[in-house]
Amino acid sequence: MSALYSFHDVCKTYDEGEKTLEILKGVTMEIAEGEQLAIVGASGSGKSTLLHLMGALDSPTSGQVLFQGRDMTSLSPDEQAHFRNKVCGYVFQFHHLLAEFSAVENVAMPGIIAGLAKDTVFATAEEMLARVGLGEKVTAQVNKLSGGERQRVAIARALVMRPSVLLADEPTGNLDEGTGQQVADLLRELNRELGMTMVIVTHNKDLAAGMDRCLELKQGLLFPG
Repeated sequence: MSALYSFHDVCKTYDEGEKTLEILKGVTMEIAEGEQLAIVGASGSGKSTLLHLMGALDSPTSGQVLFQGRDMTSLSPDEQAHFRNKVCGYVFQFHHLLAEFSAVENVAMPGIIAGLAKDTVFATAEEMLARVGLGEKVTAQVNKLSGGERQRVAIARALVMRPSVLLADEPTGNLDEGTGQQVADLLRELNRELGMTMVIVTHNKDLAAGMDRCLELKQGLLFPG
């Protein structure tokens, strides 16, 4: 497998008044194309920051984050938007669904934003909802769905554009153990089926253990998990 992401001595700091907060202190790693990678670590260790760098949601203070050999800081605003819309899917701990819309409308949103034909977008959204086990909940308002169902809608939304990368930030963090296991199994299954690269940050040891590789982030550096 070839390297999809390459991190070279990546540092990330934030200024808090007169104090500088060091989050990442020289992270170097590679992520292979098609790999399932878990990143674990204590709350506040910088796991979400790593995902933000991978998803073109933030830039390093120093060092390089390369995607397919290209420095992500060189992407123009339009290229960043394209990357976030079509190349990279994102699943958040808090699903961030639009409560006033139906499941299928939420899942179709990335395609609508991309300006694709509505009929095609909604057909694909329905197919993806069926794929995550919600074929009978297509028209349901998301505020009437259970927590596990809402997270499945969020997964379907992240995958509707068939991204090559899925980034998941504590995808089972707000779910009970049984539902969390179902979501974890679904993510791994979709990773294999769609051939995408998947990076998950999690506190869930069982979820991390089921991935190809696990890394631990502590004191701003990555270590074998």
